[in-house]
Amino acid sequence: MRILVTGGAGFIASHIVDAFVSSGHTVGVVDDLSSGKRENINPKALFFEVDIRDREKLEEVFKAFKPEIVDHHAAQINVRRSVEDPVYDASINIIGSLNLLELSRNYNVKRFIFASTGGAIYGDVGGLADESTPTAPISPYGASKRAVEIYLGYYHSVFGLEYVALRYANVYGPRQDPFGEAGVVAIFSERILSGKPCIVYGDGEQTRDYVYVMDVVEANIRALSAPIGIYNIGTGKETSVNELIDVLKSVSGKDFPVVYDVPRPGEVRRIALNCEKASKLLNWTPKTSLIDGIRETFNYFAHMKN
Repeated sequence: MRILVTGGAGFIASHIVDAFVSSGHTVGVVDDLSSGKRENINPKALFFEVDIRDREKLEEVFKAFKPEIVDHHAAQINVRRSVEDPVYDASINIIGSLNLLELSRNYNVKRFIFASTGGAIYGDVGGLADESTPTAPISPYGASKRAVEIYLGYYHSVFGLEYVALRYANVYGPRQDPFGEAGVVAIFSERILSGKPCIVYGDGEQTRDYVYVMDVVEANIRALSAPIGIYNIGTGKETSVNELIDVLKSVSGKDFPVVYDVPRPGEVRRIALNCEKASKLLNWTPKTSLIDGIRETFNYFAHMKN
């Protein structure tokens, strides 16, 4: 199949591109390299350096590449940035996504896979959320992701565009940006290796569901032929930031300092994702334990330091 992956120079999508290429698909990558890295791009993929907000240049990609499937990961992912500038967030996450949906409709794309979010869409549920849990975003980032899910339903019902939306838990692993706002495992790994204290916003008892990037890759492979709909992609397990620090101390063998700071606006307190639907309909379950995934991630950053 001909698969166009947006954000394909970024952390998650570059691994997905690698898997699609290895499976024999013809893959195109759209990325403006604002946060993605050129070295992440698989050399067997066709690369188009385009901002998804640029409708004219994006249309040239669709004309040239003729995708059968779009796997959409390009996004503004910084929750704090979305709170500070919701218009900027919407320009990428909503308008950019609509550009892709309109072009998918006009150029006969069969299926649209969308990288959505669990925690930011469900809001502060105080524990486990499944796909029937009411959505209550507490940040513009979460609101923008939910808006695109609603648009996906519209494009399917009116134009017949197949879609799969994957609501990711907190994804971590090699290639994650250790200098961004998101990605606590990568950020902490970098700080540990640099001899700097890890900064925790809040008391450290806030929980997240941490899912390893290669398990997310497998979910995208399954999404190529999965029943249409929305799926949680996580582990179903809550892990507090303090517990995460304990795992990192075990993996790194270092008793590094930790500094606690004030909580940040727009952040949920407790969340984990029930993934029974993905297990039944995608035949997908996460295979990587937290300690194994964190060990792989920490070793990756240690190797990059050398």
